[in-house]
Amino acid sequence: MIPLSVLDLSPVPEGSDVSASLANTLDLARHAERLGYRRYWLAEHHNMPGIASAATAVVIAHVAAGTSTIRVGAGGIMLPNHAPLMVAEAFGTLEALHPGRIDLGLGRAPGTDGRTAHALRRNMNADIDSFPNDVVELINYFEPEQPGQLVRAVPGAGLKVPVWILGSSLYGAQLAAMLGLPYAFASHFAPAEMERALEVYRTRFEPSRYLDKPYAMLGVNVVAAETDEEARLLFTSLQQAFVNLRTGRAGKLPPPLAGYGETLEPAARAMLAHTLSTAIVGSRETVRQGLDAFVGRTGADELMVAAQVFDHAARVRSYEILAEVAGGMPA
Repeated sequence: MIPLSVLDLSPVPEGSDVSASLANTLDLARHAERLGYRRYWLAEHHNMPGIASAATAVVIAHVAAGTSTIRVGAGGIMLPNHAPLMVAEAFGTLEALHPGRIDLGLGRAPGTDGRTAHALRRNMNADIDSFPNDVVELINYFEPEQPGQLVRAVPGAGLKVPVWILGSSLYGAQLAAMLGLPYAFASHFAPAEMERALEVYRTRFEPSRYLDKPYAMLGVNVVAAETDEEARLLFTSLQQAFVNLRTGRAGKLPPPLAGYGETLEPAARAMLAHTLSTAIVGSRETVRQGLDAFVGRTGADELMVAAQVFDHAARVRSYEILAEVAGGMPA
């Protein structure tokens, strides 16, 4: 089995709060470390009541301080929301605190709605297509300081924090290939261009001092339980969250709802079928078959597994079952 990693949005379930969610995040990270998952990534989203990881670097520090071996990182930092120097300083600090354990995934979406993006950026006249230049600027801050260099990241300079390009379209694939960087595709919620993006990334990849051959990690939702029926019930929390988000009713993560799919209008059902088409939901054997098929179809080098499950114990158990299915999973 290829390496498996964890993508955590630090979900805030209905009836709970951010403090409990962040405590659950650290607990899950410790389980993931014990189970042999390779990375534990947090994602930047804003103005979303059901996601507690908006201050992503802060949560990464929380997780890294409470674990000892698992790599911890951002999946990702939405670079248009930040000055490259400030990101370099934040992740340089993390790397100084936890040497050899920090990853930095970069995306160019705002991670939120238009009004919140304006509140984050203030100047909406900035060109989003400055993203490639911002990426290069950021990477250069992690290089050794040069004589006469007037602006440097302190901490950051010389620490060579690994940088990933995140994407859900061909844009990120092209940029990752051109810069010779590892690529993470958001197939867990935007699978439409997955195959084409992988083809572009692999065929156009240019070896670099960071990477000598393409390395593609794919996001996938996996909800595992003792039975297919139980897993499908747990999965309804994520289904409800997506429908609520797409209809302007974003909130905390809802509890499972038996028969939820039967209550949906055809348009909502079609949206879920498309958005969550790569999800793997079921018992051990169902999950094993789903993983084999997905890896066989995509040739993924690594999987970044998300599991938005309402009950924390059931969420931990899902990752335990997945690790059991993977068997001798590389650390």
